[in-house]
Amino acid sequence: MPDITVLVVDDESRMRKLIKDFLIQKGYGILEAGDGEEALTVFEENQNKINLILLDVMMPKLDGWSVLRQIRQTSKVPIIMLTARGEEQDELFGFELGVDEYISKPFSPKILVARVEAILKRTNPAAKEVKDYGGIIIDAEGRTVTVDGKQIEMSLREYELLKYLLDNENIALSRDKILNNVWNYDYYGDSRTIDSHIKKIRHKLGKKGKYIQTIRGIGYKFEVK
Repeated sequence: MPDITVLVVDDESRMRKLIKDFLIQKGYGILEAGDGEEALTVFEENQNKINLILLDVMMPKLDGWSVLRQIRQTSKVPIIMLTARGEEQDELFGFELGVDEYISKPFSPKILVARVEAILKRTNPAAKEVKDYGGIIIDAEGRTVTVDGKQIEMSLREYELLKYLLDNENIALSRDKILNNVWNYDYYGDSRTIDSHIKKIRHKLGKKGKYIQTIRGIGYKFEVK
C-alpha cells in the first residue's frame, strides 16, 4: 500500500490519466474525482489517508473554489490548484483561501510532479528513509548509495535506475518498463542504453553487482542471494 495518497480532481478524464500515470511512477497512490461534488465525497470518505489534493478550478456541479472552501473548514491538507486562466488576481484569491501551490494549464507533467514532491517533503517531514538491500544501503533523502560502508559515486541516471531495481526487488523488469519509469515517456532512444548503465552500476557495486541479474529475453531483476 503506497505511503502517500494524492486525490486528483479534474473533469477531463485525459488530464486525470496523464497526472495519474506520472504520479504512479513515483509510487504514489491515486484517488480520482470528476467534479466538485464527487471530490468532496471522496475526500470525506478518505480524509485520513489523503496527503495532497490536485484540484481543478473550472468544474461542473461545484467549482474548485467551492471545494477548497469546504475542505479548508476541516482540513489543512496541501492543495495544488490547476487552472487554465492563470491570472494574477486568481492566484492571489487562491492563496487567500489557503492554496499551497497554483499551476496554470497547460503545464509540464514533470514540473507538476516536482511541485508535488516539494510540497509533500515540506508538509510531511517523514523519518529519513534508509534501506539496506544485502549490504547495498540507499539513502533516498540524500540520494546516496553505500556499499560495505563506502559511498559509491553515481550519476543521477545510474542512481535512479538502481533505485528502481531495488524498489522492485525480486521482480523481473522488461527494458521497456525500465525506460518508461526511469527515462520517462519522452525518451525515444535505444533500449541498449539500459545495458550500458547496468554494466557501469555492476562495476561500481563490486561483488554485490551480481545481485542485478540479467533475465534473458526480458530485462533485469534485482535479487539478493
